[in-house]
Amino acid sequence: CPLCGVLLEKGSLVCAECARRTKPIREPLCKKCGRSIENTYAEFCRDCMEYGHFFSCGRSVYPYRGGIRRAVWRFKYKNCRCYAAYFSAAMWTYAGNWLVKWQQDQIIPVPIHRSKRKARGYNQAFLLAAPLGERLGVPVLEHGLLRVRATQPQKGLDRKNRQINMKRAFKIGRDDVKLRKILLVDDIYTTGSTIDAAAAVLLEEGAMEVRFLT
Repeated sequence: CPLCGVLLEKGSLVCAECARRTKPIREPLCKKCGRSIENTYAEFCRDCMEYGHFFSCGRSVYPYRGGIRRAVWRFKYKNCRCYAAYFSAAMWTYAGNWLVKWQQDQIIPVPIHRSKRKARGYNQAFLLAAPLGERLGVPVLEHGLLRVRATQPQKGLDRKNRQINMKRAFKIGRDDVKLRKILLVDDIYTTGSTIDAAAAVLLEEGAMEVRFLT
C-alpha cells in the first residue's frame, strides 16, 4: 500500500483501511484553486481573493498531509514510481467528470529541469498525466513545456520567494502545442506559484484557458 506499506491483495492499488480513512477534498471548494473553504457562502478562498492567478481554475484530490504527504514524497524522491497508478486513478475518480465536461485539447505535465530528470530518472507529473490522457483520449505532451532554469525546491519558501524562484523557469518546448484549452498536471499545489508560472507562459503564447489538476 502506498500509504501504509502493508501487502496488497492482487489488483488493489491501496489497502481497504487506507481507502476508508483517506478522504478527498470536499465541498465547499474555492472556485479558483479548489481548496476546501469553511464559509459555505464564499466563492473563493482568502488566498485567491488576495492574489491573482494566471490559471482559470483547478482541483487537487487530497489534502497534503499524513499518509498522502509521505506517499507523495516517496513517489517523488525514492523512485516509488509505481505509486503513480494509485494517484492517477484517484485523480480520475475525483475529477474525471470535471475533465470530461471541460474537454481540454491537450494535457501538459509540469516539467522538471533536465538535471533533476537525469538524477531522478523520471518526471512524476508525466507519470500522473499519461493515464489521464489515455482515459480522456487527449494527447499528453511530455515536452510541451520545458524547465529552462534549475530552481531551488519550493519547500520552505514564502509566497514572494516562491514567485521569484519560478520567474522565467519555463518556455514552450514543442511546436505542436495547440494553444487552446490546456490542462496542467502536477503532484502538489501549495501557493500555486509553479502552476502560475507555467500557465503564464502558455497564455503568453496564445492559450485560451489553462486549468490544473494535482
